[in-house]
Amino acid sequence: MDILDIMRTGPVIPVIVIDRLEDAVPLARALVAGGVRVLELTLRTPVALKAIEAIANEVEGAIIGVGTITRPEDFDASLKAGALFGVSPGLTPELVAAAWDSALPLLPGVMTPSDVIAARTAGFTELKLFPAQQAGGVGMLQALSGPFPDLRFCPTGGISGTTAAQFLALPNVACVGGSWLTPGDAVASRDWGRITTLARGTADLRPAAH
Repeated sequence: MDILDIMRTGPVIPVIVIDRLEDAVPLARALVAGGVRVLELTLRTPVALKAIEAIANEVEGAIIGVGTITRPEDFDASLKAGALFGVSPGLTPELVAAAWDSALPLLPGVMTPSDVIAARTAGFTELKLFPAQQAGGVGMLQALSGPFPDLRFCPTGGISGTTAAQFLALPNVACVGGSWLTPGDAVASRDWGRITTLARGTADLRPAAH
């Protein structure tokens, strides 16, 4: 699958932080049971790569990706763990070179029009607007659609279940990213049923890009 195929699999990509390795598989299964198959697990904790490996090996139907790629060496480590795609909060020449040397498809982060131009020049047409709300939210994406009609975005950062539909109504938005499907208190209490219910709530969201 390429990045656009992954983005079009579902309207929401949950951004997941795993602190306890034993939570990884049941959390992923809860999301998949609710119809959310594309999962972004961030490299923000010591157990992240082992959690990705566990999900890749044990959760049928999950399309597991790695978030918070910030160093070239993250690509090889993510592939070895079983990740099927990567997401970065920004883009540097070093990350561009590593991305094109790697078999791991990358969704790179951008925030400004200059970032967008640099990413498109590097060959990327699917981009993550991050942090989306701080970058201007819906208004920013509407403004970007004029000079960049060929690009598709996954806005992430500050998006909630109540605002997701506003972003998905934009023709240049293929999906959104967010952490509201995996609230910290639900993960801490291992309330997997609640997470499945939240995931099912995304079924009514429909990207205009489809």
